Amino acid sequence: MLPTKLALVLRDDLPANFAANAAAVLGLTLGARLPDLLGEDARDADGTVHLGLNTHPVPVLTAPAERLKALHRADRVLKIGFTEVARRSRAYPEYLEALSRAEDPDFVAVALFGPRAEVTRLTRELPLFA
Repeated sequence: MLPTKLALVLRDDLPANFAANAAAVLGLTLGARLPDLLGEDARDADGTVHLGLNTHPVPVLTAPAERLKALHRADRVLKIGFTEVARRSRAYPEYLEALSRAEDPDFVAVALFGPRAEVTRLTRELPLFA
C-alpha cells in the first residue's frame, strides 16, 4: 500500500461538463506539482510506446460547496483549489486579477495529496462522483 494518497473532490452540484473541466485542470496541476508520481513509459505487445501514467489511484468524490472550502483549509496535505473565479476566467491574467479581488471565493473542486491516513481522514465519508 502506498504511503501517500490522492483524492479529487468535486462540488456535488456540478454539471458533467464543468466536472470534467475541473478534473482536467486539477489533474494537470497535480502532474506538474508531483512529477515523481509518474510511472515509467511502457510498450504494448505491438511495441507501441505508452507514456507513463500516475501511479496512484485517484478517487473522484463529491462534496457540498462549504465542505470544499474546509478541505482547502486543511493542514498537513497539499491542496489545489479550483475556484469559480478560475472557472469563469478565459485567460490566466484575467484570473489573477479577479482572484486578487475575491475575498472568499467559492470552490468548484479541490485536489488533495498527502499522507494516506490524513487524506483518508478528510475524505472517508464523501461519496464517489457518479
